[in-house]
Amino acid sequence: MQRTEGVNAIEVEGLTKRFGALAAVDNVSLTISNGEIFGLLGPNGAGKTTLISMLVTMKRPTAGHAKVNGYDVQKQADKVRESIGIVFQDSSLDEELTAYENLELHGAMYNMDRKEAEARIKEVIKMVELEDRLHHIVKTFSGGMRRRLEIARGLLHCPDVLFLDEPTIGLDPQTRQHIWSYIKKMQKERGITIVITTHYMDEADLLCDRVAIIDHGKIIALDKSSALKDSLGGDILSIETPCSDKLKEAFGKLAWVGEAKCHDGSLTLRVTKGEQRIPVLMEIARKKGIAVESVSLHKPTLDDVFLHYTGKTIREEEVSPNESLRARVASRRRSG
Repeated sequence: MQRTEGVNAIEVEGLTKRFGALAAVDNVSLTISNGEIFGLLGPNGAGKTTLISMLVTMKRPTAGHAKVNGYDVQKQADKVRESIGIVFQDSSLDEELTAYENLELHGAMYNMDRKEAEARIKEVIKMVELEDRLHHIVKTFSGGMRRRLEIARGLLHCPDVLFLDEPTIGLDPQTRQHIWSYIKKMQKERGITIVITTHYMDEADLLCDRVAIIDHGKIIALDKSSALKDSLGGDILSIETPCSDKLKEAFGKLAWVGEAKCHDGSLTLRVTKGEQRIPVLMEIARKKGIAVESVSLHKPTLDDVFLHYTGKTIREEEVSPNESLRARVASRRRSG
């Protein structure tokens, strides 16, 4: 598929998806440039996967418009599908087939010429370092190997835009590093646009040219990772204490404290000249008879950005898959 020249990879305007009274995606607008690695960052249930599902034509929007590679996701769905590759959060490989057979089937679905498909299979399987497992049955593969095979399958038909939905979820740190290397290599060597959904802050920070933080179906921040972190200003002090509310009241009045938030048994402060402020803060706590269990100081991270915009850390927002499923089912029953 040839990239449509003179257009952005993705253009979204007012995109909304409702399930009854629940707005899973709520009036989202954004533009993603050709060749960009773009991250959708947020907790489970924030709307990331629903947004991707509309962009890949699996779900119809309730309202708004979107174009992928210049094609309207509702009016030109077939053209969109020809332009994209997808790696789903849940495995969609046929475990009873070999890696080669899975790739061959994918090529046939995209009407690839047999010789072209053979050449591409060799190319993508080499890229993900699975040449020695090409003719092995997929059910014998580890989780990391399956993820790599799914990425190879998503690239087989030379898409202009590749969607990766939680590409490293559940993988060990070493395998995650390998997946990250493949993603950066794809962008550098092929110039394709890559859209990643993730709730791993380090993943978004390392890989993405820009990130959008999405929460409760809305994009609440969008910029380069470095710009989002710099926008907070100052240093971040995290204080573990059983009396965080009392300390927040005391510290919040200080001129050099830009922000004070209680969360998850801790008090987080945004301050200037953090190293110099710690003794002053500890003395205030001592005079008030408030015990402090630990203190840590660091430069702003994407975790801090998320906390700044949502009032919670992404870990506090997380729920188990079963809890998330029950919540969605209950919501749809109420709305239905």
